Amino acid sequence: MRYHLGIDVGGTKVALRAEHEDGTVCDSGFRWPRATDSRPADAAADLDLLVRHAREMYADAGEPSGVGVAMPATLDASGVVTAWPNRPGWVGTDPGRALGTLFGTTQVACADDGDLAALAEARAADRADLLYLGVGTGVGGGIVLGGRLLPGPSRGSCEIGHLIVDRAGARCDCGRHGCVQSVASGPAVLRRAARARGAEVPFADLAQALADGVPWAADAVREGCAALATAAVGVSELLRPELVVIGGGFAAGLPDLTPMVAAEMARLARPGHSLPQVEPARLQGLSSLHGAVLLAKEWQDV
Repeated sequence: MRYHLGIDVGGTKVALRAEHEDGTVCDSGFRWPRATDSRPADAAADLDLLVRHAREMYADAGEPSGVGVAMPATLDASGVVTAWPNRPGWVGTDPGRALGTLFGTTQVACADDGDLAALAEARAADRADLLYLGVGTGVGGGIVLGGRLLPGPSRGSCEIGHLIVDRAGARCDCGRHGCVQSVASGPAVLRRAARARGAEVPFADLAQALADGVPWAADAVREGCAALATAAVGVSELLRPELVVIGGGFAAGLPDLTPMVAAEMARLARPGHSLPQVEPARLQGLSSLHGAVLLAKEWQDV
């Protein structure tokens, strides 16, 4: 039976979803081998592991009709990885071409994970125009206008996490200062909370303290929300999306985060100019994976 395979590649783990013509779904996943200074990540070995896992999981179903890959790395217009701090050994690799060779005749398409998450969330919300912000280890995102990705995979990804919101801000892992990611990512919020608390703050402690209204937790999260709101309002001034969606694993674990972003956006509103509605992601932590399946099915139209 024909099926399409979506692959959501992360810095530490990979999620796969096979969607068959009859509507059945098969999910699987694995973790990358831990990269160290003595054994850095190797793109060829990673890709071989990915394909072996896919073939073991879906051997009975045969080769997929199409493969869509959501990548957290920065890809240039030709699909080559130009930057990936978590796995620098991938720089210079064309994952679509490499996987195409390993999958044989199957069409393989790659795109930015934030872009694909935006596309999947737009479909789930039945909206033609949408801004997606994914808050996790980093901050990713994507823009859908008229049902299509902007700027589109052939012209690179939407790097909203690297909009500069504070020229004197903290250093981002991209090397610049004041990017949204340097303020609003999960690790950035946890570091800020730890400084305010005077002790390390695990995520579970942050979530509970935020729910209890503890000031150090609320202040740490609110600063990140302010950075997200600043970026969202700036994009809204240019493109007027109908909806802003907040997703990603870090945001999914903090139910108060989305309304806090909405409140910060309202504070930045201009008189006489309405802002888009703000909602949590409908697909929660699976937005990019759903987007990868859409790419496998519709790669010519994305």
